[in-house]
Amino acid sequence: MIRFRPSSPADRDDAAAFAGRVARWDALGPVRLRTPPAAATGTEPQGTVTLWATTPFDTLVTRSVDATVDPRDVTVRAGNLLAALAVVRDPEVDPGPPDDAAWRSQLPPPVGWVLVDSLPAREVTELADRGVAAARESAAPSGGAPASLLDGTVLTARGRGMDVSVPMRVLFALSGMGFATAEPDELVHVRATDAWLRIDARFGAVVRRRQALLPLFV
Repeated sequence: MIRFRPSSPADRDDAAAFAGRVARWDALGPVRLRTPPAAATGTEPQGTVTLWATTPFDTLVTRSVDATVDPRDVTVRAGNLLAALAVVRDPEVDPGPPDDAAWRSQLPPPVGWVLVDSLPAREVTELADRGVAAARESAAPSGGAPASLLDGTVLTARGRGMDVSVPMRVLFALSGMGFATAEPDELVHVRATDAWLRIDARFGAVVRRRQALLPLFV
């Protein structure tokens, strides 16, 4: 049995919102609940659980909440996690059977990130909205956005000696998860390592490799 215990109603709602967005894409989509290795990060407080999920846009999405989970690193299905958080009002919930084999994506490193640039969230959400409109006009035969649109660079962040290209698929994931809003003073932060890109917004982050890699399993 998995024991997931959010620290407060707000943390419970945040976890449920994350699971709900993932479940809209795929109720069977894997969500990894992971207690960050504090010794490795040196930043996450005790009692933090990081939720990770895959998306249809070949990106990872993540959000941290104040909570505990036992086991400390376990994968469940998005629909089961959402149901547990939305239906069962006990402080501690069981998000369904573990399915660690469903997680087939490499996680990025916890350290080594460089803040390349900070951008107005409103501009980023407007770019995503324009991309959605373009996708509707040029949908692929399968009904999804064409690869040429998803892989097209929509902005380039420059700073700290780095040029980081951000493809449309990253903004689609950011928008689909509802991580950013159009508040006037809100910023999104572009961080990178040599191999990874991360867009941090108010309610979560989107992560994607900057360069191709043979499949790895963790």
